[in-house]
Amino acid sequence: MAINFLFVDHAPSLGGAERSLLLLLRHLDRTLWEPHLACPEGVLAEEAWKRGVEVHPFDFPRLKRSTVAPMDWVGRARKLAALSRGTGAVALVGNTVRSTFYGALAAKFAGIPFIWHMRDFWLGEGRPRRLWADTLGKRLLCALSSSIIANSHATASHIPCRGKVKVIHNGIEVMAFDTGMDGSRFRQKHGIPAGAPLVGTVGRLRPWKGQTRFLRVFARVLREMPAAWGVVAGGAVFGVEDGYEERLHHLADDLDIADRVVFTGHLADTRPALAAMDVFVHPGDPEPFGLVNVEAMAMGKPVVAFAHGALPEIVVDGETGILVPPGDESAMAEAILQLLGSPSLRTAMGSAGRRRAEREFSVERMVSQLGQVYLEALGVEGSGKE
Repeated sequence: MAINFLFVDHAPSLGGAERSLLLLLRHLDRTLWEPHLACPEGVLAEEAWKRGVEVHPFDFPRLKRSTVAPMDWVGRARKLAALSRGTGAVALVGNTVRSTFYGALAAKFAGIPFIWHMRDFWLGEGRPRRLWADTLGKRLLCALSSSIIANSHATASHIPCRGKVKVIHNGIEVMAFDTGMDGSRFRQKHGIPAGAPLVGTVGRLRPWKGQTRFLRVFARVLREMPAAWGVVAGGAVFGVEDGYEERLHHLADDLDIADRVVFTGHLADTRPALAAMDVFVHPGDPEPFGLVNVEAMAMGKPVVAFAHGALPEIVVDGETGILVPPGDESAMAEAILQLLGSPSLRTAMGSAGRRRAEREFSVERMVSQLGQVYLEALGVEGSGKE
């Protein structure tokens, strides 16, 4: 008989956490696991349903600072506990921070284990102004969780109960990233010459993703290599309207590179963009993981990134790419120029990156390791093989 788990996620749209969850749900062995998902109506719910997952519409409001907020939290957690009993779930799994606050308490009410999958450094987006409050919240979740899964050692270092933490790197369907994929159509669509050196970055348009740094770095590259082109792939996935995209276009104008930088907007499939690039760049703040770097390596692309966050766990400096000192835009530009100027080095690093993606970041490895943690949380002996 399959083991029934209830996953919880607060997002209606697809971010990195949601894509990783969908990949897990797709590859779980349904003879062993029967996954359910509580989440708001939206794209995540639709995609999970397409994968044969029973979806239960459930809203996870933002936790507000007010005298009634604790009662709202407890009341909704009780409803979630009732849902878990109704589905026959033997454990709850929190996929995002907000849903974890509800799910952890709900699991206590239901008398079942709670597994916290922590995918971020902080409980909110960005470094909190009050670190003590972030630590206090994490300690509460530590106390309520039976097991904690961190997506990197960098993420684990921010969790105050390290004894409960198991590090399991995110995985991808490596075979879906064909190193022989032709990027010519992408180049033609965006007016990029077939033989032009192309460097790019992929990610949501948010300041911490580093698109402003990429533009400044590319301006340095363009001065040394006038034939080069740049790509900024990504959009505002969660509908954030703060003028950031407009500021990026203004910066490109100010740097006098607007005619050499392509802004693609949101891409449902980033593989054509990655296939067209000669070098992939990760210019952002420290990442809890950074799945797109694995995807670029799986496409056989060398990666240039800052040596911070989880990036040193993904990119092997001098083997699958080049890591430069955090924030050093000059060093990043030099690394890009080094790779653009050496096709043989790009090929060697790209091939090594592909092998590393196959060996260390496959979805099969991820699902097997997660299955083992799930069984351990239930006190069940098993291999966790999927």
